[in-house]
Order: sequence, then structure tokens, then C-alpha cells
Amino acid sequence: MTDDEHVTGAGPDEPTVRAGGPDDADHILRLLDDATAWLVARGRTGQWGTEPASADPRRIAQAQEWAGSGGLYLAVLADRPVGALVVGAAPEEVPPANEPERYVRLLVTDRAYAGRDIGGRLLAYAAGLTRAAGVGLLRVDCYAGDDGALVRWYERCGFTATERFTVARPGRPPWPGQVLARRLP
Repeated sequence: MTDDEHVTGAGPDEPTVRAGGPDDADHILRLLDDATAWLVARGRTGQWGTEPASADPRRIAQAQEWAGSGGLYLAVLADRPVGALVVGAAPEEVPPANEPERYVRLLVTDRAYAGRDIGGRLLAYAAGLTRAAGVGLLRVDCYAGDDGALVRWYERCGFTATERFTVARPGRPPWPGQVLARRLP
């Protein structure tokens, strides 16, 4: 699979996946803002806090970095980005792999389209990219706090929980993380 290939869904209401680029940082920020608002409305503030990513200079810079990394892919429905995937190197706070890997740096979907398996489709796209590169390991990390629902979601997507880690955050409680791995044939 090349960067300019599109994955087409089964019908007109199914998303396609396209490569992203530097002009897509605002799409990432909108998706993060919407997801954060959804989490806050449910009292789940441990994952991304309470403030919009678009108001945080660190998150704005991160979105710009991801958009320019060559590893951004957007799920699109009717020309509207409804999900973002960033595949790249593992972040330094997670234990390193002992073999070549691809790492999901970001997966976020538009909650207005919940139930359409957009996140699952983006993970399948990441698996295809990983296989195409001749690599047999795809890893991701996620928030492991609260009731562990996000970890269980990744497990339903074919990942296996491996190492746990914690990110220190000055002036705030530490962020509990879980690394998950998926072996690819």
C-alpha cells in the first residue's frame, strides 16, 4: 500500500482513508477537541484533560509535527475528516521493541460518527502499512486509567496488552499508559 492509495469502504456511507499532510493539522486539532469534549461530558478527564487541544501550544505543535511527519492518514466521509491516524516511531516514554515495528502515535475519531468502526478501519489501515513495509509488529499505547475501557477496545481490535508505563506530569497526577502489540503475518 502506498501513501497515495485510498481504501474505499463498502458503500457511500463508508469512509475512505487518504494520506494527510501539513495542511491537515487543524483537522487533527478539531478531532482532538471534539473527543476531549466528549470525554469531559462523561467525566473521563484523565485521558486528555479538560482543555481543548487547539488552546494548548504544546498540542498545537504536536499536531503540526504529526501533520508534517509523512505518517498521517485521515478517514474521510463526504470530504469531512472523521478520523486521524499517525504511524511513526514509538514515543520515548514507552519501553522499546526488540525488533522492527510500526507504532500508532495517534488514533482519534469523530464521536458524531460513533458506531461506524472508523477507529477499527484506521487500525486495519495501519496493519496494512506495517505488512507492506515487511514488518511483523504493530504497537500502540493508550490511556490505562479509569475503568480500562480503552485498553479493552484495543484488545477487541486484535492487540494484546504488554507493558504498562507512567508519564509524570508536573502539577497533575501521573498519566497511566498501556502498550499493546499486534503480531502480523
